[in-house]
Amino acid sequence: MTTVAIIDYGMGNLRSVAKAIEHVAPGHEVFITSDPARVAAAERVVFPGQGAMPDCMRELDARGLRPAVLDAAASKPFLGICIGQQMLFEHSAEGDVSCLAILAGEVLRFPDAQMRAADGSHLKVPHMGWNEVWQGGAHPLWDGIADGERFYFVHSYFVAPADDSLSAAKTDYGVRFTSAVARANIFAVQFHPEKSAAAGLRLLANFIRWQP
Repeated sequence: MTTVAIIDYGMGNLRSVAKAIEHVAPGHEVFITSDPARVAAAERVVFPGQGAMPDCMRELDARGLRPAVLDAAASKPFLGICIGQQMLFEHSAEGDVSCLAILAGEVLRFPDAQMRAADGSHLKVPHMGWNEVWQGGAHPLWDGIADGERFYFVHSYFVAPADDSLSAAKTDYGVRFTSAVARANIFAVQFHPEKSAAAGLRLLANFIRWQP
């Protein structure tokens, strides 16, 4: 039985993430926790979240969870979701705040004035809804998921890795941005797999089986 900790730092409703993982991981222990000791003891860690970056970083530190996140990202299968992906980078333009600096790069806002579709129409920010995810290459978490599969997004900011080799997938929305990153035991996505129907569930099931 695998133990899967979903880190709770007070930002976002985590029940949908937990329910989706429980659905694909019957017989495994899936729990939401703000206890650093339980995060440290878990075999796999999921780091989701939603909200403004300054609030997320403040709440993470207020709960004493930063060391647990850093340790988990260095040592075990680790899945970041939405702002949980963005927090892994060095700096965010949202609030001009420093992040966890686990991965090199920054978090940028979509350039509102330049957001145009192929037909010239204006694209709204936030980027909200279903969009195609184009894989950067083979990865165990893409197993059984077609290249160009659609996932569900809700965000106004996106990650810009310093090294493009970190990019595990890209998506087009006015600009082409990195929608998934991968390095060693870390995989993180901008989209919400728990809201992305069969493809999202497949990605979560792949994470449960993943042996980096």
